[in-house]
Amino acid sequence: MSVPSSAAIPPPPTRSLAQRLPDLLVWGGVLALLVIAFHPAEIYKLPLLFSNSQNMQQFGHEFTKPDWTDWRTYVGQMWLTIQIALWGTGLAILVAIPIGLLAARNMSPPWVQMPVRWVLNLIRSAPDLVVGTIFIVAVGPGPFAGVMALAVNTSGVLAKLFSEAVESIDRGPVEGVRATGAHKLHEIVWGVIPQVAPLWTSYALYRFESNSRSATVLGLIGAGGIGQLLFDSLNGFAYQRTSAIVLVIIAAVTLIDMLSQAMRSRLL
Repeated sequence: MSVPSSAAIPPPPTRSLAQRLPDLLVWGGVLALLVIAFHPAEIYKLPLLFSNSQNMQQFGHEFTKPDWTDWRTYVGQMWLTIQIALWGTGLAILVAIPIGLLAARNMSPPWVQMPVRWVLNLIRSAPDLVVGTIFIVAVGPGPFAGVMALAVNTSGVLAKLFSEAVESIDRGPVEGVRATGAHKLHEIVWGVIPQVAPLWTSYALYRFESNSRSATVLGLIGAGGIGQLLFDSLNGFAYQRTSAIVLVIIAAVTLIDMLSQAMRSRLL
């Protein structure tokens, strides 16, 4: 069998300038935005990372000696943080499933789908700290405010992801269920849900990972969990105590991530 010569290999396809122009405009616009944002974002301070490295080393030296005196408190508050993330994600899933179906173009008419998407955009744009502050004003400081803050933001994110998963389904099973004369709800239960359930579960697990970290930040406004201990120790310049708390957070988030990856690998 003769090996074809390199001269027989056709050249790669080329695109004309008119075909490449949209890509050039997009990437040129991104580059222009980076240049415009250089000064407002204070990127010119990058050399200070090296000129002030001694200060950073002195600061980091305190973190090499974690104080484990109150380790039981750290672990207990980390477990509370995980429970806040678990309930926040669980409530968000219950809200995101029906809203995600309403936001899908192939499930709802435009007069329903478009307003729902606008509401989702509004929900996702609200920072967790702002939403958490609203609930703290309503119910007082504590874990419940953190749960509700995570639930509101996560429901908007998951609903959008759920709707996009629904829009990419195979219409065959849905048409098959419809051919039997089934109701619209039956089409969703038997034709849509089985197709998107693995992907929905994967999205929910990922958001639970993210919420485990976000719940820590909510401690800044008194929403409970280990975040309150973390910010109290930072404000008190107790860096050795802070180091121990950070190590507990890293260990917990790493374990959650490993468990989530194992579960997602079995679903997809």
